[in-house]
Amino acid sequence: MMLTQEKTLAEIVRQDFPILHQEVNGHPLVYLDNAATSQKPLAVLNALQDYYQNYNSNVHRGVHALSAKATDTYEAARLKVAQFIKAKSYKEIVYTRNASEAINIVAYSWGLNTLKTGDE
Repeated sequence: MMLTQEKTLAEIVRQDFPILHQEVNGHPLVYLDNAATSQKPLAVLNALQDYYQNYNSNVHRGVHALSAKATDTYEAARLKVAQFIKAKSYKEIVYTRNASEAINIVAYSWGLNTLKTGDE
């Protein structure tokens, strides 16, 4: 992607977020409460719409066609993330609801079983 003098990187990225295509009090919307709720780019919104319209079902829990499609798509996303971050295996990718849950999983599983008094 080449930047031009006419558009900043922020302006280019904002185009991917439909919710930011509005004004508040006469100014472009700026959303800074990402710790509570992050805004979704159009690619994510389209993927969610596709899921809910075409194969909304349980992942890893059914043997019917919709569940198989949902599971295949879920696993394909894990593989794509693994490749992106250069993980050794897609099995290293674990989805959690948020960063707090992810940190607590590590703290209560690995941390309690590994760390000893005096460790830093």
